[in-house]
Order: sequence, then C-alpha cells, then structure tokens
Amino acid sequence: MTSFHESYEDEQEEEIFEHHKLIADSGQSPLRVDKFLIDKIPNISRSKLAVAAKNGNILVNGEVVKQNYKVKPHDEISLVYAHPKRELELIPQDIPLNILYEDDYVTVVNKPSNMVVHPGHGNYSGTLVNALIFHYGQLPKNPTSEEAFPGLVHRIDKDTTGLLVIAKTEDALNKLAAQFYNRTIDRHYYAIVWGDVAEDKGTVTGNIARSNNDRKQMAVFEDETIGKHAVTHYEVLERLGYVTLVKCKLDTGRTHQIRVHMKYIGHPLFGDVRYGGNRIIKGTTFTKYRQFIDNCFNILPRQALHAKSLGFIHPATGEYVYFESELPSDMVEVLEKWRTYSKSRVEDNSED
Repeated sequence: MTSFHESYEDEQEEEIFEHHKLIADSGQSPLRVDKFLIDKIPNISRSKLAVAAKNGNILVNGEVVKQNYKVKPHDEISLVYAHPKRELELIPQDIPLNILYEDDYVTVVNKPSNMVVHPGHGNYSGTLVNALIFHYGQLPKNPTSEEAFPGLVHRIDKDTTGLLVIAKTEDALNKLAAQFYNRTIDRHYYAIVWGDVAEDKGTVTGNIARSNNDRKQMAVFEDETIGKHAVTHYEVLERLGYVTLVKCKLDTGRTHQIRVHMKYIGHPLFGDVRYGGNRIIKGTTFTKYRQFIDNCFNILPRQALHAKSLGFIHPATGEYVYFESELPSDMVEVLEKWRTYSKSRVEDNSED
C-alpha cells in the first residue's frame, strides 16, 4: 500500500484537504470501509465513495485503501480531496430565542418548529446557532469534533420542538457532554403516534443506521454490527382511538431515534413526512374522516414530537436541575381535535 505522504508528496501544485476523519471503536467488528463510511457520514452515496476509492481518496492509518478494505478496531479512516471543505461562516442573526432558564454557565431554550439547530447543507442561516452567537457572541466549541458547533451539547430535528441546553463556558460544555456520553441526562419527549399502542409501557431496542433504501432515512438493523445501539422507553399517556399520545425516554441519542423506533414497532409519528406518518394509517374510509385527518395535517404539518423535559446536573453548582416546557399550540390543537373525534366515535358506537 502507498502511504498518504508518499502519494501526495510530489504533488507540488496540489494540496490535499481532509474532509472527514473517523476512528473505529475498540469493539468494531470487521466491516468494509465503504459501508463504515456510509454509516458514519450523513448524505454520502455509495457511488461517491466508489469514485473516492478509485481515485485514492480513502485512507486508513495514512495509507490509501480500496473500498473493500475491512475496518478494524482503532483504525483511523480519512476521506481526503484536492479541494477544501466548504467553511461554514457562522453569521450572527437577530432571531428571537425562547429562553426558559439562563445563568453564567448554561442556557435552556425552547426551540420552535421549522428551525434547524445548526448550519449545514441547504441551511446556512436562520439556525439556532446563528441566533445564539448573535445573543452571546463567543461560545465554547468541542475541540475533539470537527462537526461541533458553538455552545451545542445536543440537538433535535428541524421540525421537532422543545428543550435544548446550551453551554456558555468550556467547563460547562465538557461536563454536560460527559453527562450525555454517560447517559445520565433525563430527557422526555411527547409524541402523537398512529394506532392504539398495545402495551401501556414498553422498550424498543434496535441498532440505528442509514437506510439502505433511502439515504435520508434512518432504519433499525437487527444485525448488531450495523449502526449504533439505541434504546427508547415509551409510556402511553392517552389513548385516542386511531392515535395515541406517548411519552418517550431516551437512553441513547441517535439521529431520528424516536421517529425510527416508533415506526419500527408499527406506530409512526403522526404527520411525519419522512417516515410515512403523513398519510392515513389507521381509521375508516369515510370521506368525513379523510377531511378530519387533512385538517389535522394542516394544523400540524410536521412530525408530532416535542422535547418536553430535560434534567441534568448543573455543571457549576453540582445540583440536579429539571425543566419542563408546554406542548406547542399545534400539538395541543390536534390533540383536542382527536379527543373530540374519539368521544364522538364512542358515543356513536354506544347508540348502535
């Protein structure tokens, strides 16, 4: 194999830029490097990796490898190109923030729907990070991650509403990040899901990785060598006939975790465009019912998911702090509509 330095040492005119660098875990099972990279890098295609491998752009431990190379524990995998990464210019923007709590160390914000947490492909402004740097200026950034953004310890999806904790000092960032890594953070989400969930309480366990059929979706894989371990606990709060209000507690924080796990057990989130919840899954064929559902979708044109509560050890005081937020108005309105509909169904059936 040709080493990284030998490959490009004589290319006086061409500088090589590292776009991604990943280190395999100590428990990594043998896995093709192209499959490893697909699981780890969002929105990358097999065809792009095939071209990268052909052109010598995939390196393991500094050496060029083919796409069928088997990744081993502690391998350092890099994806390099002859052009630099697009640098994201973090532009301060005067975007209102709904702040539930704030001190010198942390801020807890209630994120609205239709707001991306940080800049990325297709969303280079109008994000929570743009708002944060306007309001606070300099915020700490995790130096161990090239994907890190100022102040961010965790994130939620664009159309998911609810609570996020922001670190205002480097010490706070490190301590909060450790709590997330050790899974000692308390996080509860409220979700409206399709169907009458059979059990009052349950746990979904299943590795999550990018879907083989749609790279914009995540999926559950029973093969434990694929994806990342994920655990979601759920509890039924209210049964409304064709939908159920559930509370979810996360042991892990994987991309789209609740959305993927609930779909996996047959209960996709109401209104979830990406995972098929934006169509009638349960109910009748009556025109009146279809109109009722369409009205609900118009009120709530997103997945019905809200990060309701957040509890953690305060990084400065060492005390446990806990925050709750109200359900957003769109979810409240849809729940009321379902309560009315469910009640009328019961009354109609009792008359038969």
